[in-house]
Amino acid sequence: MTAEQLTGTGPGDPYCQHPDPRRRPVGRLDDGRCSVQALLAGDSPLATAPPARRWLLVEQPGPWGRDALLQSRFDAAVAPQLAQRAREAGLRIQMVRRPGEKLAESQGRWAVADVREGWVRWSRRARDAELLDAPLDGSVGVQVDVPSFLVCTHGGHDACCAVRGRPLARTLPGDVWETSHLGGDRFAANVLVLPTGHLYGQVADDGSGLARAHARGEVVLTGLRGRAGLTPPAQAAQQFARAELGLLGVADLPVVSVRSGGAAQDGAERWEVGLRGPDGDVRVVLDSRLSAEARRLTCAAATPGRFRTWHPVSVG
Repeated sequence: MTAEQLTGTGPGDPYCQHPDPRRRPVGRLDDGRCSVQALLAGDSPLATAPPARRWLLVEQPGPWGRDALLQSRFDAAVAPQLAQRAREAGLRIQMVRRPGEKLAESQGRWAVADVREGWVRWSRRARDAELLDAPLDGSVGVQVDVPSFLVCTHGGHDACCAVRGRPLARTLPGDVWETSHLGGDRFAANVLVLPTGHLYGQVADDGSGLARAHARGEVVLTGLRGRAGLTPPAQAAQQFARAELGLLGVADLPVVSVRSGGAAQDGAERWEVGLRGPDGDVRVVLDSRLSAEARRLTCAAATPGRFRTWHPVSVG
């Protein structure tokens, strides 16, 4: 693998969202939108998955405002209490709904997922207030072992997510949910795969290749933003090692250690990450630096911002 492929400076970059310029995410937006700018600039989504390990999924059809829990048809008296309870329990809340589902079709489903341990367990509620007393540690509910695909369609947060996410949610095969803000609006359409926590950005076409890969227990490097529950340097190191060693299993290369190596000569931050490989430990050295160019990172951003990029030094 060449340096161009690993650093994202050439057309063969395994972290480039769309090596073939004829392929584009579904949906159309004007050139000023954040996702269009990121696509045209060839921004890599590498190491941008949320660090959250445990997730609380709450089924709530109907419209979502910018804050999907507080600005929806979920019980307004219960919502702030549930938000506080989730924060104290270390849970990230995602509102979910089936694509095209009407409010009357809601079955009151909710789930807790742990992306490090790799499980998601579903329950039902008759009233929203039940979530204030229900166990949120995964000790209740029915475990679902097939991959679930959560497509961000949160137009109340960013138009890019709705325009690109909703068509994808209707065509993506498998157990598919629309979900609220996943972060990284400029990488829409974004898809979180549970129970493993792998997050993808700028998913093109109907997403069938992504669904087939996870059905057989593998990731797809193209568009993979990282695995939730890991720190950014661990996410980047895991992907560099996958590309170098050709290991695509969802459970391959678990993280053993993450250590800051201080500043590199050019001012970048250096990291050393240890991974467990099939034939022994793998050591990845990588640098991180802020982008030279600043741009709007969301459509709602008032001012441009810089973003972090990741560059491999060695995989051994």
